[in-house]
Amino acid sequence: MAFQGSLKELPLPDIIQLVSVSGKTGVFVLKTADQSGEIYLRDGEIVHATTGDITGEEGVYELAIWQEGDFVFKPGVEAPARTIKKSNTNLLMEAARRIDEWQVLSKRIPSTRLVPVFTNQSSSTSISFTPNEWAVICKIDERRSIDELAAVLGSSAFEVCKLLYGLVTASLVELKENLGQLQADRLQRMTPAELSQTAERIHEHARVLLANHEKLPELEATSRRTQTEMESGRGFDAVLDMIRSLEQVVSSALGPNQSRVFLERINQQLSG
Repeated sequence: MAFQGSLKELPLPDIIQLVSVSGKTGVFVLKTADQSGEIYLRDGEIVHATTGDITGEEGVYELAIWQEGDFVFKPGVEAPARTIKKSNTNLLMEAARRIDEWQVLSKRIPSTRLVPVFTNQSSSTSISFTPNEWAVICKIDERRSIDELAAVLGSSAFEVCKLLYGLVTASLVELKENLGQLQADRLQRMTPAELSQTAERIHEHARVLLANHEKLPELEATSRRTQTEMESGRGFDAVLDMIRSLEQVVSSALGPNQSRVFLERINQQLSG
């Protein structure tokens, strides 16, 4: 018999614990409005996970922070591959640790959309780097975003952010704005009324992602500030500022992958 419910009512780590103690084999299928993921168990142990193009342990860490959506456990379904060897306990402990660590990282790296560039200080500073830091430094071309650096390095955005954090803190690297992923030209052609409607829909995208999250009040404060700025005539600039602010709140609360989901939703709206 399938076991199903809502992630709002029961967090994923708790769900996995409930099923794993019975030693079952099967798959958790998780779905939100525009995302899906799967976590496979074999005799109660997590052996494979996938969501989008993220698989293995990283897939578990990404799915563990979902706070909305539906799940169903389908017993008897075998995993197509084994990509995870850590124990359930270690996986879920690491997921919790990453969520906490991202709260610190996001204070200096609010978005993986940002582009790392070298500062003037970097050319006159003598400092030793770890091999992993060198790997990141060698790929910084002042055009690639953090997401793109992660793809080039075959790493996760989270791991790249951990390495960049020290470089940013030491003022060797700074992060510059990159709205290349956003269809901002469509915003520029909108009337004040259209901009107001768009701002409301963008706010709703963020609100859905952060349903019941403790950072939800920050979204409401940003929305009120944007409305005031739009009434003063800032229009286009006010909406761009709102997108930046909301993306940073989503990133801080849910991690870099969810902030990308937020931007993708906005782009879909602007291209529709």
